[in-house]
Amino acid sequence: MSSGVLFEFDNHIARVTLDRPKALNSIDPEMDAALFEAWAEINSNPDIWVAVLGATGEKAFCAGANVSGGTEGDGRRMALGGGLTGVGGPMLTLRKPLIAAVQGYAIGGGFELAMCADIIVAADNAQFGIPETKVGIIGEAGIMHRAIRQLPHHIAMALILTGERIDAQQAERYGLVNEVVPYEKLLETALSWADRIASASPLAVQAAKDAVLSRAGWPLDVALATRYEPIEAYAYSADRIEGRAAFADKRAARWSGR
Repeated sequence: MSSGVLFEFDNHIARVTLDRPKALNSIDPEMDAALFEAWAEINSNPDIWVAVLGATGEKAFCAGANVSGGTEGDGRRMALGGGLTGVGGPMLTLRKPLIAAVQGYAIGGGFELAMCADIIVAADNAQFGIPETKVGIIGEAGIMHRAIRQLPHHIAMALILTGERIDAQQAERYGLVNEVVPYEKLLETALSWADRIASASPLAVQAAKDAVLSRAGWPLDVALATRYEPIEAYAYSADRIEGRAAFADKRAARWSGR
């Protein structure tokens, strides 16, 4: 993996780590390319069932982007965060569950990257902010669109209009994060969430994520009437057979992800 991003996986859990602590883990084009490689590997590798996105150093998860919209090795435009945010280029859809482990500053593009996760665990020193209006810089407004969808309306508008930050405890109170823990327990807690997800059928988890997110902005009657290909495909999977057998035998299922 390229400089600035660490990647490893073990026991069906991938760990992606922003590793530029002296720059508050702000994302440059090289990191964007490395993140794209990580997401592509996670999507394509059937032995990876869940991913944890974290960062090195106590001071910051990510302080945004050095340059909006990095580039792949072949020169194509890429959205910030290796394509994950949809800001500055085409958006990449991560099919596997993603947990963000956030400490210190998560501001601007870093806040947006955290909001791309399915579950957010925050250290008690975390701060979330949208500084664009405060510093007089307004570009592509992806972070604002995400904030207004993931936070109560007036809380999101206050962040957007003032450029001020909220702390981890406020973020938990507003439903932005799932859990707040001491910094020393951040990675342990994020990996615990990953273990819990990995104990479920990986194909069922992926099918559920696809169904929920692909119709999140649609009326309920449309969502209910939609046919979801991953759910239909799951009916013919080895994991569905294993799930039924494990339930009948009253034992823990041995998932294969196939």
